[in-house]
Amino acid sequence: MNKNLIVLGLSIGLLSCNQTTKEVSVKEQIILTEAAAEPTKPEETEVWGAKPKTVTVDARTGIPSDAIVLFDGTNFDEWISATDSTAVKWDLNKDGSMTVKDKAGDIQTKRNFGSVQLHLEWRSNPAKRLSGQNRSNSGVFLQNRYEVQILDNNDNGTYVNGQVGAIYKQAIPLAKASSPTGDWNAYDIIYHQPVFDDKGKLAEKATITVLHNGVLVQDHFQIQGTTEYIGWPKNNVHGKQPIKLQDHQDQSGVSFKNIWIRELED
Repeated sequence: MNKNLIVLGLSIGLLSCNQTTKEVSVKEQIILTEAAAEPTKPEETEVWGAKPKTVTVDARTGIPSDAIVLFDGTNFDEWISATDSTAVKWDLNKDGSMTVKDKAGDIQTKRNFGSVQLHLEWRSNPAKRLSGQNRSNSGVFLQNRYEVQILDNNDNGTYVNGQVGAIYKQAIPLAKASSPTGDWNAYDIIYHQPVFDDKGKLAEKATITVLHNGVLVQDHFQIQGTTEYIGWPKNNVHGKQPIKLQDHQDQSGVSFKNIWIRELED
């Protein structure tokens, strides 16, 4: 046999062995390194410092101790007319709810809010009336410009980015979790306000999560801007703003109760 062929064969064999040895040694090195490392002590991964605040929940009302009660059924002290800042003209009911008074205008909170956890309960008009976007239409607006739609869609179709639980004209709800017409619904909303840079340009979009009767219908959706009926979202710089409830001015007859809010830190 040619000596050169023998040398070549040995070289290839040695190279192959070296590659295999190298691969094994790397794997073994990882195992050996992990085995040789000092055991982690429990306290190395423990954080001791400022503790989260304690929040209790009222067993009767379900309201957290750090919440601001915006409506408890007894008065409109936390609200004003969104049109002219005068007294609210909606109907205050004996059952602890309030009902939109047709053509009385939207109402909004006297206080301004940024990022929040918001709870409210609402009821569509038991009489149904009208159809499409005119059946028990209202909405809750975060920072006076980002709307979560309220609507009676039971046997009443409409465009899906405008149905109940939608971020109006922007996000179709993941499910329709409506109570029967005339029964109470609950919205639980987690909202983080947008961030604008020092030049007034949008640096971080607002996000919103919505549970409708305990069902997740909006999952950390990035709000694209104002929720416009006509046209496209706009992102004008703003700070804290009121929470607004809508009078759709179509004899909607939507009622609200048990509204509370917790301010969140960003």
